[in-house]
Amino acid sequence: MDIQELRKQINEIDAELVKNFDARMKVALEIAKYKKENNLPVFDPARERDVLNKQVAAVDEDMAMYVKLLYNTLFDLSRSYQQRYMTQKSGITNHIARAIEETPKVFPKKAVVACQGVEGAYSQQACDKLFSLPNIMYFKRFEGVFQAIDSGLCEYGVLPVENSSYGSVTEVHDLMRKYRFSIVRSVRLKIDHRLLAKPGVKLEEIREVVSHEQAIGQCSEFLKTLKGVKVTVCENTAMAAQMVSQSDRKDIAAISAPVCAALYGLSILKTDISNSDSNFTRFICISKRLEIYPGANKMSLMLNVQHKPGALYSMIAKFSALGLNLTKLESRPLAGTDFEFMFYFDLDASVYDEAALQLLSELDEGPETFNYLGSYSEI
Repeated sequence: MDIQELRKQINEIDAELVKNFDARMKVALEIAKYKKENNLPVFDPARERDVLNKQVAAVDEDMAMYVKLLYNTLFDLSRSYQQRYMTQKSGITNHIARAIEETPKVFPKKAVVACQGVEGAYSQQACDKLFSLPNIMYFKRFEGVFQAIDSGLCEYGVLPVENSSYGSVTEVHDLMRKYRFSIVRSVRLKIDHRLLAKPGVKLEEIREVVSHEQAIGQCSEFLKTLKGVKVTVCENTAMAAQMVSQSDRKDIAAISAPVCAALYGLSILKTDISNSDSNFTRFICISKRLEIYPGANKMSLMLNVQHKPGALYSMIAKFSALGLNLTKLESRPLAGTDFEFMFYFDLDASVYDEAALQLLSELDEGPETFNYLGSYSEI
């Protein structure tokens, strides 16, 4: 047979598949009605295992894994369809509805904002992009920003979460598990690192370079060219510039922002030292209470997925079944557990999207430890 004849056969089989799939989902809905009336859970692992074993046994060994994957997908779709029927408006959707109603229609121009570092820090520059008239309070460590929000000392906090060339800021992601907060906005900031030293100092005189570990990683290729130079991690790029300015030494330099040269009386020894010309850092703006401003088209979640085979796959399948675009997946180990992880998700999803609200309702009523971190827009 030629390919057209084979494709004709595929089309005929596909028509039957869709017809049978539609019939299967309608029966699944009837089962959902029964489960709701009799207060039964959507997930029935024994039943799924029995169905899967029968179907796998009905095919040759070389098709067994494909059938398993097919039925796992069918189970995911069926559970999602049943859950949609069984789940009415949950606590999380009511919480979101109240936040939308109570949040002002315009993002504030001025506020008391917590940032890590000192004047000139990239967090401060991100803050200035978010707010027209911020009253900034600086903290030495990232945890200080979370604590300022948690205690009510500051209305908002600005924190870096990931860099385009060096990845996630792991310390911030670890602290996210410890504090309750909501993301209200995010911003992408172009990072332009420079090597700064005291006026009159030459590059060949430098014996030590200080900066934040993210900046050091983002400039690693340049640093490899500096033979015999010690690299020292400090809390912040602006604090590194301040440290150089206040030091009695002339053989020390900082990787920092151009603005820090003027702020701390330093000279620019070297420009264009980042590994990539396209070097961006994404910052989030957090608040203690849930605020959802108009135009919110991104959503962030944290989930502690059960430690068993296929658990993460089943979780991601929920996003796929509802047609939601997952844009970030970050895993962080849970201290004191046996290889358990907390997963951080970003997705493109409007807060007004019924599919997104359905997902939140399913997660809110599921067995996983779930934190909704907020819906927001990015500038």
